[in-house]
Amino acid sequence: MVVEDIVMIEKKIALTGASGFVGQEIQKHFRECVVIKRDDSEAEIIRKLESVDVVINLAGAPIVKRWSETYKKVLYRSRIETTKRLVSAINRSHVSYFISTSAIGIYPNSTSCDEKSTQLDSDFLGTLCQAWEAEARKCVKLTAILRFGVVLGKEGGALKKMLLPFKLGMGGIIGSGEMMMSWIALSDLMRMYQFLVQHKHEGIFNAVTPKPVSNTTFTKSLGKALRRPTLLPLPAFVLKVLYGEGASVLLDSKDVYPKAIEEKGFVFEYEEIDRLLTSYNI
Repeated sequence: MVVEDIVMIEKKIALTGASGFVGQEIQKHFRECVVIKRDDSEAEIIRKLESVDVVINLAGAPIVKRWSETYKKVLYRSRIETTKRLVSAINRSHVSYFISTSAIGIYPNSTSCDEKSTQLDSDFLGTLCQAWEAEARKCVKLTAILRFGVVLGKEGGALKKMLLPFKLGMGGIIGSGEMMMSWIALSDLMRMYQFLVQHKHEGIFNAVTPKPVSNTTFTKSLGKALRRPTLLPLPAFVLKVLYGEGASVLLDSKDVYPKAIEEKGFVFEYEEIDRLLTSYNI
């Protein structure tokens, strides 16, 4: 099967989280995007949804920060309350298809998981994702939920934050380096949105490559792509000092697979981490 090129999608969509890394990229691939702001009232959202066919929900405050009790409330409100208001508006509109967002943090650590896995994590991130998805499932229109892994793109996101220390020769494995990292190329994520919008598939889909890697493998691949040594390890306790409970986003081991989207016929362009990082010419 041939991997389809990313094309400009003609459908008019509405988008939350438009200023984020993924949101900015989505706006490049749809002919017309209506931006829904986090503080829009339900009445304002309904007005914006006039003549819109698809809604993509990316709203949510940044997760890689120190999780104080106050910031946990921000994470909750920016996801659950925003999605609740959005879904209520969609249900009262002519929108036919809704794609919401979640994260693979919903799955337990150090366990191979796909969309059929019933065991879910009970930590803060796991319960946050479950509550987030529960609000999305209240939508009465055709609905898909994408559980994001680590999204890798040349111009932003996680990879951009990693580049400077690696270029300075200060990149290294985190903790033991054994934790699994389930990732997806930004371009493949855009193809996934294109695929879902075209076919209007429903259900839960893991937005990750079929080939997750350990932190050690990723570190060596990035060092190789940059032609830089990766000799300085980053102890786990340093991240815990910096981020507290929020360090779990960087230290957890998520071994997740995209069985559902592959069963629908989707083909990834980038399955190998070496090939992706080399393609970026960083």
